Amino acid sequence: MSQTAKVQSLRKVVNSIPLQPASEDIWDTKYRLKTKDGTPIDKNADETYQRVARALADVEAPDAREHWYEQFLWALRHGAIPAGRITSNAGALEHKPATSTINCTVSATVGDSMDDILAKLHEAGLTLKAGCGIGYEFSTLRPRGAYVSGAGAYTSGPLSFMDIYDKMCFTVSSAGGRRGAQMATFDVGHPDVMDFIKAKREDGRLRQFNLSLLITQDFMEAVEADADWKLAFPLTAEEAEADGVDLNDEEQVIWREWPNSQRYLTREDGLVACRVFRTLKAQRIWDMIMTSTYDFAEPGFILIDRVNQMNNNWFCEEIRATNPCGEQPLPPYGACLLGSINLTLFVREPFTDKAWFDWDEYRRVVDVFTRMLDNVVEINGLPLEQQRNEIFRKRRHGMGFLGLGSTMTMLCMKYGDEKSLEFTEEVSREMALQGWRTGLQLAEEKGAAPIMDESFTVTEAMLAKRPDMVKDGFKVGDEVAGKVLWAKYSRYMQQVAGEDPALVEALAEKGSRFTHHSSIAPTGTISLSLANNASNGIEPSFAHHYFRNVIRAGKKSKEKVDVFSFELLAYRHFIDPEALPSMDAATRNLPDYFIAADDVSPIQHVDVQAAAQKWIDSSISKTANVPTDYPYEDFKDIYRYAYRQGLKGCTTFRFNPEAFQGVLVKEEDLTNTTYRFKLEDGSMIEVNGNEEIEYDGELHSAANLYDALKEGYYGKF
Repeated sequence: MSQTAKVQSLRKVVNSIPLQPASEDIWDTKYRLKTKDGTPIDKNADETYQRVARALADVEAPDAREHWYEQFLWALRHGAIPAGRITSNAGALEHKPATSTINCTVSATVGDSMDDILAKLHEAGLTLKAGCGIGYEFSTLRPRGAYVSGAGAYTSGPLSFMDIYDKMCFTVSSAGGRRGAQMATFDVGHPDVMDFIKAKREDGRLRQFNLSLLITQDFMEAVEADADWKLAFPLTAEEAEADGVDLNDEEQVIWREWPNSQRYLTREDGLVACRVFRTLKAQRIWDMIMTSTYDFAEPGFILIDRVNQMNNNWFCEEIRATNPCGEQPLPPYGACLLGSINLTLFVREPFTDKAWFDWDEYRRVVDVFTRMLDNVVEINGLPLEQQRNEIFRKRRHGMGFLGLGSTMTMLCMKYGDEKSLEFTEEVSREMALQGWRTGLQLAEEKGAAPIMDESFTVTEAMLAKRPDMVKDGFKVGDEVAGKVLWAKYSRYMQQVAGEDPALVEALAEKGSRFTHHSSIAPTGTISLSLANNASNGIEPSFAHHYFRNVIRAGKKSKEKVDVFSFELLAYRHFIDPEALPSMDAATRNLPDYFIAADDVSPIQHVDVQAAAQKWIDSSISKTANVPTDYPYEDFKDIYRYAYRQGLKGCTTFRFNPEAFQGVLVKEEDLTNTTYRFKLEDGSMIEVNGNEEIEYDGELHSAANLYDALKEGYYGKF
C-alpha cells in the first residue's frame, strides 16, 4: 500500500469510530438544527457540516461558491470544528433569526453611574439573548460605602450590582434554553477586592459568572518583596475639593492607569488620581487569592499588563476584560469568533512506536479553516451596532485546537514531559505561521481589515511602550498606518518575524485580513460531541471514564451522563478490543502514557500552556486540575509560577464537594463523598454521591440533588 493510501485508510478508520451515546446526545441537543416543533433538519452530523459549509461558502463571490463549499466541507470532515455558535446557528436564519455566530464579546466600560450600569445591563441582556458570552470589568464602580453625592447616600458597591447582572443572565439563559456565560474581572487594587475574592463562598451567589482578578506587574512585585499594597479608587475634582484631599500626599493619593478617565482628576501623562482607602500587605491579599482558588476554584488570574503588552492592537486598545472563559481579552464592545482543529485526526499509526503527526494535512486544514472563520464575520448576527462595527473593523478570530491531550496519548507521549512540550510548541507555531500566510493572501484577494489602512498619530505613550519606534526615527505627531504599527511593532508579530521575516515585511506593506488569528478555547461540548470526547482544548483528558453533569430541559437537577475518553475508544478500536469490556474495567491494563488530568502536576499544566502561549496571539483557556487531596503547600505557588513563565492568565480546579459540583466528575470522587439530607420530619439521611435518590417524582444522583438544593436552582432550569 502506498503512503497516501495508507494515510487515507487510517483516516477512515479514525473517523469510523462510532460516536459514543453522550457525544451523539450533545450534538442532538446543542448543534443539530430542528424546526420549531423539534423535527430534525440535520439528519446526521455530516449534514450539520454541510449546512455550515454552505452558509460560509455563500459569503464568497457567486462564481466561487461551489468551489469553496467543497473545500469547506473537506476541512470540516478533516478536523476543522467551528465553535458552538457557528455550528448551531450558521445557515439557521430561517429557524433562529435572532441568534449570533459569535461566542465571545466584552461589554463597553461600565461607568460609575446608575444610568450607565443599567444601560450596560440592557446591552448585556440583548447580547446573551443572541447566544453570545460576555465579559465586564466591575472595578470601575466605586467601593461599598462610598458616598454618592447625587443620591445623598452611600453605595452598596460593585458586587451588589453584579448580583443584578447575575439574575438577568440566569433569566435570559433559562428563556433561551442555553446556559448564559459571563466573566467578571476586577482590579487587584480596588478597595473591595477582598469581597470579590470571597464572593462565591455564599451558596448560590454569582453562579452565572466566572470571576477573574486583573493582576498587575506592580502587585506581583509587591508580593515578591513582601511590600505594602494600596487599595484605591479614582477621585473627581469635586470630591478632592470637598474632602480636602492633598493630591501630593502619597498616603492619601496614588496615581494609576484607569480605563475611563474622563470624569476623574488626570495628569498630563494620563494617570488618574486615586484616593487610598486602605493599605495592606500584598502577601495577605495573595494568600486570600490562593486559599480561595484552592477551595472554590476562583478567582482566576489575568496578568493584565502582559495582556496589553502582547496585544497585536497595542496602539489603539486598552483591554480590561475577557470573554467568559478567558481565551479572548477584548476591548470595549470587542467581539471574536472561535474555531478549533481536532488534532486527533492527524495522528497516523497511533499507539505504536511508528506513530506520527501529518503536518502537511494539518497546515492545509489551517489554511482552509482560516478562510472559513474569516467569512463568519459577514454573518455575525451581533445584536449591537457597536459590536458589529468593532468586528468588521478588526475582523478578529480565534483559531485554536482541541484534543491535544488525546493526541499526545495516541503519539505515545506523556502530557507534560519534554517531548509533549516540543510537540505543543510546534503545533501552535505551525498553526500561527500558516494562519498569517493565509491572512496575507486574503488581504491581497479581499482587502485587509479596515484598521490596517487607518492612520494613527504617534503619542508620547506609544513611544514609551515601544522604544524601537524612537530608534526607527518616529516622533510625536507623526502619522503611521495601522498595518505598520501592527506588523512591525507588536511584540507578538516580532516573534513571527523571527521565524519568517519576509512574511511580516509583506504584512507590514499590505496588511492582514484580520488583526488576531489564534486562541485556545475550552471546547467542552464540541469536544464531547463532534470530536467524540477528544480532550478539551489544550487539556489532558479529565479522566478516561467519568461523568458529565448536563442540564436537561424540564429536569429539576442536572443529569449524570457516562463518558469515555476518545483515546480509550481509539485504543480499543486499534489495539485491544477488550480494553473496554465494562465500565468497571474501563482503564485497566492501559499503557503508562495513558494519563489524565489528575496525573499531571500543576507545574506541568503551566509548562504546556507556556509552550503554546508564545504562538497564540490572544490567550488560552487552561485549567490546572488537581485532586481533592492535593496538598495546599504544593498548590499555593502555582499562580506565581505561571507569572514567571510568561503566561497571560491561569485558572485551577480542585473538586470540593463542600463548595459545588463541577461539570465533570469522577466516580471515585462521588463514591468517597457523603451527602447529608434533612427530611421533613427533621431526621437526617446520609448517602454517597453516586447513589440515586427519588425526590419530587424524579430520580437524581445524590450529588446533583444536593448541589441543586444548596445552590437554589432546583427545578429552575
